[in-house]
Amino acid sequence: MRGAGVLSANAKLTVPSAPRYLLRDRDSIFGNHFQQRVAGLEITEVLTAPRSPWQNPYVERLIGSIRRESLDHVNVLGESHLYRLVADYLDYYQLSRTHLSLDKDAPDPRAVEPPTMGDIVELPKVGGLHHRYGRRAA
Repeated sequence: MRGAGVLSANAKLTVPSAPRYLLRDRDSIFGNHFQQRVAGLEITEVLTAPRSPWQNPYVERLIGSIRRESLDHVNVLGESHLYRLVADYLDYYQLSRTHLSLDKDAPDPRAVEPPTMGDIVELPKVGGLHHRYGRRAA
């Protein structure tokens, strides 16, 4: 199931506008149909050099994180299930997951919650694989 990790170009974009460029490697999984769909969305493809994963380290790191922290722990039941898992993980990654490069904060900064706000509660994320902790309003 080699292509399971690649989201279909037929998927609806959930961003306000389509990106202008798509940086990708030369994997054969990106066939003519994929290239036509990307061109139809008016996105310019930029190819990395052959056998050079270091040319796209941010994507390689993100794909590795998605696999290690989510997909390696569940059985994917189909394409829609895969989309839901990846969307849940990306939501967790952006809003809850701490990053050392951000001084252990999430990309969308979180407010400090003082003890007067109430007891600490566990909030399951990514189907319970990960958790975020916050305070319950007193």
